[in-house]
Amino acid sequence: MRTALILALLAMPASAFAEDAIYRFTWQGAGGYAFEGAMSFDAAKLSLGRIYEGDVQCFVIEGRKGDLPVGRWALGMLIPETTWILTFDTEAERFVPFGPADPMPQAWNMDGYGTDCGPEGFGFNIGNYAQDICIDGRLIADSQMPPATPFPAERVESYDFPADACRPSMLMSESRATGGGFGPTRQAKRP
Repeated sequence: MRTALILALLAMPASAFAEDAIYRFTWQGAGGYAFEGAMSFDAAKLSLGRIYEGDVQCFVIEGRKGDLPVGRWALGMLIPETTWILTFDTEAERFVPFGPADPMPQAWNMDGYGTDCGPEGFGFNIGNYAQDICIDGRLIADSQMPPATPFPAERVESYDFPADACRPSMLMSESRATGGGFGPTRQAKRP
């Protein structure tokens, strides 16, 4: 009986468990640097006013300089050493920029020094000095924008997330907790 229930749940579409709020966004930096991305989280959290990195179910950013790809990062790449901070205002539909109450509201695979995105890595940060990106473990100063630059996002009906952009399903998380062989749960790191 239990096996039949699990198989039935696995056959159900993800939307049967919860409705997702999906947002697309584009960040335009200086020097021709930019990235596009998307994220999703449980739509029931829209009423909270803010969501944070732990609320996000899917996330991906893909960077470029002009028309040339320069790197990408997705939530499936998260490891314990990853700097991962996300602060999103659900009412204003924007990522929170730097301000007195939010000294480092965004750190997506990039610390405040811009050096921890790793070899062949890509990351983004909003801190007290600038909004900028990291490529191959180096801060790209040419990408810098003022820290309070608005960073809006647009809610969309759907988005084709790459396979590495989403967290495992609840059933997979349960398997992790019971020793099902999926490895340790990855945790966010706040400085």
